[in-house]
Amino acid sequence: MSEKNKDKILQAYRIHRIDDEIRSGKYPNATGLARLLEVSERTINRDFDVLRDFYNAPMEYSAEHRGWYYTEPNFFIKYIQINEGEFFSLALFDQLLLQYKNTPLEKQLRSIFRKIEGSLPENVSIDSRFLSGDITYIPDALAPIVTEVFDSVIDALKKRRSIIFDYRPLQKTTFMQRQIDPYHIICQRGNWYVIGNCHLKKEVRIFSLSRMKNVRQTDEFFEIPAGFDARNYVDRTMGVWLSSRTRHKVRLLFSAEIGTFAAEHIWHENQSVVRNDDGSVDVSFETTQLPEVKRWVLGQGSTVKVLEPQELVDEVTDEAKKLLEMYGRGK
Repeated sequence: MSEKNKDKILQAYRIHRIDDEIRSGKYPNATGLARLLEVSERTINRDFDVLRDFYNAPMEYSAEHRGWYYTEPNFFIKYIQINEGEFFSLALFDQLLLQYKNTPLEKQLRSIFRKIEGSLPENVSIDSRFLSGDITYIPDALAPIVTEVFDSVIDALKKRRSIIFDYRPLQKTTFMQRQIDPYHIICQRGNWYVIGNCHLKKEVRIFSLSRMKNVRQTDEFFEIPAGFDARNYVDRTMGVWLSSRTRHKVRLLFSAEIGTFAAEHIWHENQSVVRNDDGSVDVSFETTQLPEVKRWVLGQGSTVKVLEPQELVDEVTDEAKKLLEMYGRGK
């Protein structure tokens, strides 16, 4: 091991010992730490600089206790040990972060990544460019979320305070004011939603954070009802659509043309798959989100047929008729 690497490892050890001493409430100072770690006070002061500048440690000196303390009690530094498989995953991190582009989490996750990268020995670096010709990651297209909106909703949820905001429904082009008690936040396929009690509609509704603006906390506090369960308001596979809480059994028949694909794909977490002799595949599952199933089925053309429920059959048929009329073939 080179002297440079040895010095870096020793410094990492000292940094974590100093972190432990500060978090213990002992108010350590450079003199005491130098004696404890058997180094010079100058070395300890350089370690303090690393704590402040690299780890963003919220350090303050207490004249009363003649030592250092953290202004944020929950701050801490952990050792990071990375195996070969985890290192490979880190090399993909830059690409994977594309899934969070346009969201407030992107900056925070990149900051975490840089700290992990900086904790590695100096002769080790993470560079995803060497994988650029071998692996391609295509993220979902995401609507941008204003950082202030994201932070305000999270903060209100933690404090159990109602919020007022301007909201543009999916089918509208204008904003309207809403007030909700935020109960739960969901991220599905990179899109963020808040579930809460809507004061206007007097029922639980789902709102997309990307279509919210001017979020303000009120002075009103709330309690989340004891019987509230976010799983009752979303379908993990089909989407976040609060169209109904009634469960429907859905049966879809996939043509032989895409039979193998249909049989291997996970369409729903509670699905049942039956291969037919002609190569077609019968897929059954339960969901509350018939509108989302309808949208998906219509996007598959003639390769998928709805068998159940009759309500969904009728809706898909009506939509198909509208398409024929749109193209002048509905006569």
